[in-house]
Amino acid sequence: MRVQYGALPYRYAADASMEILLVTTRQSRRWIIPKGWPIKGLKPPKSAAREAFEEAGVRGRVAGKSIGLFSYDKVVDESGVRVCCEVRVFPLLVKRQSEEWPEREQRTVHWFAPGKAVALIREPELKALVAAFARRAGAAASPAP
Repeated sequence: MRVQYGALPYRYAADASMEILLVTTRQSRRWIIPKGWPIKGLKPPKSAAREAFEEAGVRGRVAGKSIGLFSYDKVVDESGVRVCCEVRVFPLLVKRQSEEWPEREQRTVHWFAPGKAVALIREPELKALVAAFARRAGAAASPAP
């Protein structure tokens, strides 16, 4: 099992509704969150935040604590060799989105309402993690009665 770190980028629109950013994978074009291998010299949350910039061009405030993990099989070479990866996920409150970033030409990036984001994600564990986060964060953002 190989470990990766992922960011769950989110923001609040003017009407206080939450939006979640998803990116496509380079090969199969599935909707996922930005994620990648540990980066030497960076703690896990910062590693996740760096991946979010490289894959989606977003920067913001990353949480220091993981909200959960999911696993998936990654194809690691042209011959189709797969390795099981476990991704620790850190929420990233997006403050700005760049016009240019390293993987801009390789991926599609889009903001979605939480329900739509969850519907587009194929990996069951990631789908559940995003849904649970949206429920918690949405509840935290809604005004008290």
